[in-house]
Amino acid sequence: MNQIKGLLFDIGGVLYTGTSVIKGAPATIAALQKQFPVRFLTNTTRRLPEAMLKKLTGFGFAVKEEELFTALSATKAFLTEKNAAALTVMTDEASSYFDDFISETPEYVVVGDAFTNFDYAHLNKAFRALNRGAGLVAAAKNRYFQDDDGALSMDAGGFIAALEFAGETSAKIIGKPSETFFHLAVASMGLKPDEVLMIGDDIESDIKGAQDAGLMTALVKTGKFQQRDLERGIVPDLLLEDVNALLLHV
Repeated sequence: MNQIKGLLFDIGGVLYTGTSVIKGAPATIAALQKQFPVRFLTNTTRRLPEAMLKKLTGFGFAVKEEELFTALSATKAFLTEKNAAALTVMTDEASSYFDDFISETPEYVVVGDAFTNFDYAHLNKAFRALNRGAGLVAAAKNRYFQDDDGALSMDAGGFIAALEFAGETSAKIIGKPSETFFHLAVASMGLKPDEVLMIGDDIESDIKGAQDAGLMTALVKTGKFQQRDLERGIVPDLLLEDVNALLLHV
């Protein structure tokens, strides 16, 4: 690990689980921030980036706005670049983040973790927009996440797959495991992918996604990690009991 010059951290499941911080994680991250440039990546799409910063600060982490890369902010950047109108299937809070783009004649249907808004009315409205020619954008396409009660809950992936099937289309994924998403975070540190270590709890979006983008990876056994993840043919460079164990390797 001597070639490591920068660190990317997934947030939920790595720094905290549910409503509880990983014991010792704030001190570990603070120590690592003295040694390396650090960025924090999240596919969380129910809450706004500002809410994520507030939550991390409340847990005792010192995270600057420019160090946080969220699927929502990357999606907004995509729509801004395209100067495109959108129809969102998200929570009301997350949808408000895209108020400047909302249109009844969208160029893109944008889907995040809509929670209780994943109902027939919202999904069918999205389907009809796709049927009229709109493109499908997935802010993130995770299968599941660890909920506040400690159990796994469905994420947006299954609902996005339903829209892909009904709309006979494929979604453009903006957040992890998009190579572009990882490379934006890496470039912000002035580094190359093979100089950066990604630390996550999701074997697919964190580990395989980062590997495909040319990064080294560390999988933590907290959050959504399950023992069966190690049987999927995806091999991280490091396997850690929790984020604190990273101090022994860098």
